[in-house]
Amino acid sequence: MGMQSEGDTNLTGSRAAWQARALDPAARALLARDSRSFLHQSVSTPCLNAIARAEGIWIEDTAGRRFMDFHGNNVHHIGYAHPRLKRAIAQQMEALSFAPRRYACEPAVALAEKLGMIAPGNLSKVLLTTGGSDAVEVAVKIARAATGRFKTLSFWDSFHGAGIGAASLSGESLFRAGPAAPLVAGAQHVAPFACYRCRYGHDVDEDGAPFLARCRTACADMVDYVLAREGDVAAVIAEPARAVPYLPPPGYWRAVRDACDRHGALLVFDEIPTGLGKTGRMFACEHEGVAPDMLVLGKALGGGMLPIAAVIARPDLDVGAEWAFGHYTHEKNPITARAALTTIEIIEDENLVAYAARLGEIALERMTDMKRRLPAIGDVRGRGLLLGIELVRSRTEKLPDPALAESVLYRALDAGLSFKTTMGNVLTLTPPLITTEAEMLRALAIIEEAIAA
Repeated sequence: MGMQSEGDTNLTGSRAAWQARALDPAARALLARDSRSFLHQSVSTPCLNAIARAEGIWIEDTAGRRFMDFHGNNVHHIGYAHPRLKRAIAQQMEALSFAPRRYACEPAVALAEKLGMIAPGNLSKVLLTTGGSDAVEVAVKIARAATGRFKTLSFWDSFHGAGIGAASLSGESLFRAGPAAPLVAGAQHVAPFACYRCRYGHDVDEDGAPFLARCRTACADMVDYVLAREGDVAAVIAEPARAVPYLPPPGYWRAVRDACDRHGALLVFDEIPTGLGKTGRMFACEHEGVAPDMLVLGKALGGGMLPIAAVIARPDLDVGAEWAFGHYTHEKNPITARAALTTIEIIEDENLVAYAARLGEIALERMTDMKRRLPAIGDVRGRGLLLGIELVRSRTEKLPDPALAESVLYRALDAGLSFKTTMGNVLTLTPPLITTEAEMLRALAIIEEAIAA
């Protein structure tokens, strides 16, 4: 399991066999060209299939087969090719297509103001980047400048980006071992919360709830312990809801927030996959009633069309006037800024956050019913439209079943549903916030049929 990650592997015999059976000649030809042209890397190139069209919740391959996309790299909150977003981008291209970085432009300023309005707590000062990995590293630089410290504390099994700095914060060997090393000094790690597979030796009850009276949130206590022992950590950087997915036990983030305050560390929430309504609140941390000192956004911020990411910080963390934390060529690009601003407006105007919360409840109820009938399902979990089904060979021993997970993946593709597997054996479902109840129930029926088969 050492090399398992937040994505499914692209190098197995099962994948090759599915591609040989399922792909049309046009797709195979394009995949061959892709493979010749791009550097290869795990979970990416060689690719799974070839896509010719994307609209709403659907992607379509070169053979004309349509798939509900319950993966989408978490960029497609508003669905692919949203008409309002396409119009806004086209209009912005006509009005102002680029702004040199020494100049202000209205779309970028309006986006920064909007991010300050929707962010939790008093977060209101912004830096924009073109990708989440860069935004995470900008947050680290700000924390270093504000605290005079350089160490960070993050979590094993996390993912914060592919840059060497972000990979140092991450906790997956796939991204931080081999050519990624040597890593940035001072990047400390602890085991994360994961109640179904508690790394601190505790268990969950029959309903899936942690034995909090027994464990007393030992996972949060370890964060406090390491901060006290190190004494000079600049920032704790974490996903408020893990993309595996795992939800924090009640009180976890309040305990970590208090520990950060006691020991002078800043709290940075990476909401790149979970922000902008995915969990049924605008930001996942709002479920916990805890505001960070900085929050990082990316992925869905560009509406599934353009790359843009952001750091939103407390105003007193505006401490870098003499330095260049993120002086990127496209930092304040008016087109990407307009895309982000319009995406947020669509989420608000279409009431997608509250809708995701309601649909997520329906999905979890259906998944729980599936678990009662299918012994291969060891756990179901999630919030809003961040959902996971963990497949096991034995419920008693919780033995992961990656072979079954991969088989279910290909059976689901054959039935018109795309998703990804996480950590080898977790079916991870992150559908758009515009998914209908009928589409959600159809997707879960496809998964149930694939597991039962």
